[in-house]
Amino acid sequence: MSQIFKFSIVCVLLLIVSTSCKSEKKETIEAEASEPIVENKILTPVETIENAYNKDVFLSNEAIELDMVISFGGNERLNGKMTYLTNSTKGKIELKDGTFIYFDGEKVFHSPNLINDKAARFDAYTWMYFLLFPTKLSDQGTIWSNVEVSRLNDKTYNTQRLTFEANTGDAPDDWYIVYSDPKTNMIDYAAYIVTVNKSTEVAESDPHAIGYSNYKMIDGVPIAHNWEFYEWSKDGGLGKVIGNTIINNVKFVNPDADKFTVPADFIEK
Repeated sequence: MSQIFKFSIVCVLLLIVSTSCKSEKKETIEAEASEPIVENKILTPVETIENAYNKDVFLSNEAIELDMVISFGGNERLNGKMTYLTNSTKGKIELKDGTFIYFDGEKVFHSPNLINDKAARFDAYTWMYFLLFPTKLSDQGTIWSNVEVSRLNDKTYNTQRLTFEANTGDAPDDWYIVYSDPKTNMIDYAAYIVTVNKSTEVAESDPHAIGYSNYKMIDGVPIAHNWEFYEWSKDGGLGKVIGNTIINNVKFVNPDADKFTVPADFIEK
């Protein structure tokens, strides 16, 4: 993802809370949607989604900064300030306890006293990927199915399956099913599996979904300020809510030259 940072986008999602969400049956048929034209160019379905998110405007900014609080099972999982280059090559997470996680390409570093050091790589890439997902759909190594039309929660969506070429990121066997609104082309949900540290068979026995909502325009770019994580199945659709994320104070920034400089005593993960 650019490099495709799909790393374990759900290990954390094994935590389950009792909050329930109505399961809906999902029907799949062939889509017959016409492709939009932008500046005399016929857009592919993926480009149509990226265009809805003003990808070009997003990438014209150097970096994005925001506060993020992630909870699972009723417990706070992560709370910190995130700063990411919009091309997803570098990032920095400043946790509320004063510890830090950095990533630079494929390398991840963390404070010596980071409490949850085993999850450092997961935290470095996962939240960034969920945040930037609508602008990374055509990254190198992505493979898309044809568009279908599906029902989810009594609403009709355009759906496409995303898989990855071999050796793409840490988990090329992961897949996503993207549900986009046929009128706005915005992503409401994305189902997925995570194959990090597990077989594809095991991962596919426990799929999940992320729901994006509360979109706000930030300098011309729509950013979802609320995420919900669900159990999900192909036949049953959305199941129980298992987690949520709240985002605030989103802004585009021009970081100082040393913003992503890793301190000498940090540990490479």
